[in-house]
Amino acid sequence: MDQRLAHIALVVRDYDAAIDFYVNTLGFELVADEYQSEQDKRWVLVKPRGAGNASILLARASDDHQAKYIGDQAGGRVFLFLKTDDFWRDYHAYSAKGVTFVRAPKTEDYGTVAVFQDLYGTLWDLVQFS
Repeated sequence: MDQRLAHIALVVRDYDAAIDFYVNTLGFELVADEYQSEQDKRWVLVKPRGAGNASILLARASDDHQAKYIGDQAGGRVFLFLKTDDFWRDYHAYSAKGVTFVRAPKTEDYGTVAVFQDLYGTLWDLVQFS
């Protein structure tokens, strides 16, 4: 059996602001940005540069119920984990671009990690595994 994650939906307030953050601030690749007229929405996929295939579907909230989860899809926990091959390169690059780190870098048994938030407050681990 060959299974793997393809996309993870992340509820956002605005497509273009989210694209700007993920592509221009974090350096992700814009994989798709296609208008779907039958549902009056866009199919927007971004992914970190590198060998991984999983991508994030930036899904604009379509009602008040969905909007209340923007930035808090994991109930205050870290939601996504960005594996890097050079923690300090990415940490300094993100810091220089204004990314907010809510937990300072630290070395654990499993690697070096820090927690940052996206433009809506969604928590991410930036991690380089040992």
